[in-house]
Amino acid sequence: MGSTDLCVGVYLLKRLKDAGVDHIFGVPGDFVLGFFNQILQSDIKFVGTCNELNAAYAADGYARVKGIGCLSTTYCVGELSAINGVAGAWAEDLPIVKITGAPATHHYSRKTMLHHTLGDYHIPQRMFEKITVAHTVLMNEETAAAEIDRVLSACLTRKKPVYIALPADVIKKPIKQTYIPYTIPPLQKSDPTAVQEAVVESLTILQRSKKPILLPGIEICRYGLRDKFRTLLEKSGFPYSTMMLAKTVLDEDHPQFIGLYQGAKSRPYVKDRVEKSDCIIVFGEKMTDFNTGGFTASLNEFVTINASVNEVQISHHVYPDVYLWDYMDALTMHLVTRDAKDLDIHPASLGCTHTRATKFEPKPDKEIRMGRFFDRMSSFLPEGTIVIAETGASLFSAAETLMPKGGRFVGQTFYGSIGYTVGATLGLALAAPDKTVVLFIGDGSFQVTVQDVSTMLRYGCKNVIIFLVNNDGYTIERVIVDHAYNDIQPWKYYKLCEVFGGGFAADCWTEGQLEDALAKTKTANDLCFIEVHMPRWDCSDSLRAAGEAMAKNNSLLEPGGVGPLKPPEGAEL
Repeated sequence: MGSTDLCVGVYLLKRLKDAGVDHIFGVPGDFVLGFFNQILQSDIKFVGTCNELNAAYAADGYARVKGIGCLSTTYCVGELSAINGVAGAWAEDLPIVKITGAPATHHYSRKTMLHHTLGDYHIPQRMFEKITVAHTVLMNEETAAAEIDRVLSACLTRKKPVYIALPADVIKKPIKQTYIPYTIPPLQKSDPTAVQEAVVESLTILQRSKKPILLPGIEICRYGLRDKFRTLLEKSGFPYSTMMLAKTVLDEDHPQFIGLYQGAKSRPYVKDRVEKSDCIIVFGEKMTDFNTGGFTASLNEFVTINASVNEVQISHHVYPDVYLWDYMDALTMHLVTRDAKDLDIHPASLGCTHTRATKFEPKPDKEIRMGRFFDRMSSFLPEGTIVIAETGASLFSAAETLMPKGGRFVGQTFYGSIGYTVGATLGLALAAPDKTVVLFIGDGSFQVTVQDVSTMLRYGCKNVIIFLVNNDGYTIERVIVDHAYNDIQPWKYYKLCEVFGGGFAADCWTEGQLEDALAKTKTANDLCFIEVHMPRWDCSDSLRAAGEAMAKNNSLLEPGGVGPLKPPEGAEL
């Protein structure tokens, strides 16, 4: 638009649209209504959620597909309800823009005792400072455009949340400049000498290695480097494994993919192949407890090359200002292809815990158990599906399931806020309307954020299938320590579609009932909600191992720990 009649709110919306935002999630409140009115007149669609926390989770899920997400709430009471969701995006490197509709600027200086306030009007901003890479309160129209551009650029280049507060009296103030479309900042450039030195040392280790392996991490996904990694991988001929955070960095039926590495919790072949490698190249991964099997990963530091977003470390040598993308390009250029038959590659498509390699034969009268359920899911999931799994039993079993061709796996596998996946599923479904989004969630987590299933119905998310795993409470906590606080009130979850006014629902206790429900999802043309009943203690071995590790980390195995850590005698396993 070449107009000089821009106002601050419209300028912000146009910048967001240029950056790739097509939806803004939020909840109305009096301080933000002026901005919401501007959204309704813009090219961006407003998506009203049932609460602010789910708006933040939705923006997180949206950013995993679109590369940026956005939520907007009212000042203080609204934004502080969303802060946990923004913290999760900070932990997992997701670029989301948090916009707060704030009181008019004169209240800031006068410290008016206005509703929703705390006396000092800058307290919410200071709280968000710790979980954002840039933040601003747009106090005047003269600096607003530059501030918006500064904050948005920080969000996109550093892949972290940012915070913008928009006072009610500033929203409509004019910005006296011609609008120039926003250009997403290019990737930063490395020190070429440092890149060359890092690659030379890397090649020295690679050339003498007999069993090299690659471990691509979450930064490959966040910075859009999947194609670069594929090129490097296929030129090298090396096998690769992933940890939980980077699951589905490439299709899992890739012949060089050997499966999920989780330290001591890995399948024996994967553990042996990774830990006995004589050259391990890690591309931008976080060594979290879930990623490393409770910190049981054993990577020989003397043969490990750690390439992160802005440096490369080889043993005790650190090469600063070497960006991951430049390092990958330079390394690819100098790689010599190895013959796969010399590299001990056992593809995950044949060895995953839950794989479609063996045809699943349902037993109609058999109760549904976690292991067989995910065996069935491995062949049910359509090509291109986005699979999202909630922290707990669902996450650990889904992580061990071979994903379909073209599929993507989503889980909050670092921050692990229970209930995250309901809001995130909404964001994923709107960001990728041409994809099927399949959610696996336990009953305990579901009760935290259930309301926004109704928002999926409201906005026509017919591409969503929800599997509600009803195993009577908080299983992930139960495998750490089991007491009455892990119990929850039983709900008839499948009736929620009736309560919310739409969708196909089924209540499944047996494999036969599950097969009937799966068949109906093919023709439902609506959101599908399938409640799946399983025994209370039924979960994967990897979740049990994680529970033991978490008990140890929290001193629950020591004298004075509150136990018990094991199922009671007679419990179904």
